[in-house]
Amino acid sequence: MITISPKINELVPNFKIGTITYHDIAISESPQMIKGRFQLFTESMRLEEKTAADYPGVAEYRSVFKTLGTDPSRYRPASEALLRRVLGGKDLPPINSGVDVNNFFSIRFAIPIGLYNLDQIQGDVEIRIGVAEDSYEGLNGREMNMEGKLLSADSAGAFGSPIVDSKRTMVDETVRNALHIVYLQPSMDKNEARQLLESMAKMFTQVNGGSAEIKII
Repeated sequence: MITISPKINELVPNFKIGTITYHDIAISESPQMIKGRFQLFTESMRLEEKTAADYPGVAEYRSVFKTLGTDPSRYRPASEALLRRVLGGKDLPPINSGVDVNNFFSIRFAIPIGLYNLDQIQGDVEIRIGVAEDSYEGLNGREMNMEGKLLSADSAGAFGSPIVDSKRTMVDETVRNALHIVYLQPSMDKNEARQLLESMAKMFTQVNGGSAEIKII
């Protein structure tokens, strides 16, 4: 079960997330088709000569961070960090077929999206604002102090955030079951959100197999 802390809904009344639960997937090196599609997509984005701030999803999530008490210039939403890198002419190194597709979604929709090893998540999940004891080793190798920041936590503690996720729940080629947490734009209506989640689930399972179940919370 996944819930959102009432404090978040109080501060951001239309705050919502989407979840996609995957079972029986097979993560591998990304197929050439995905690598090629990613490269074409990023090249076409650069031709538009936009900055990250021009994307509505980026502007809206910076606003969410500010409202929840996090400085978005110091702790950028992961989607903004990816967009800045791509628009600045840097390529994203391929990691695996799960993470690469996840990065593609995050850039395409300009919103933070976390992909987690479902078998490493213990008990129920809550999306909440971090407290003093919330910290974890991030995918960037740094110890992340998550106090005052938007995060996802299970019974073992914090494991993810729209800033950077933890090593504990990272997705590698051994993962068979996974969870997508999609930080939807608060302004997005539920029909549009459902279409976005359905398109994500379809592409993810086309690449990685398995089954997908969608929810909007």
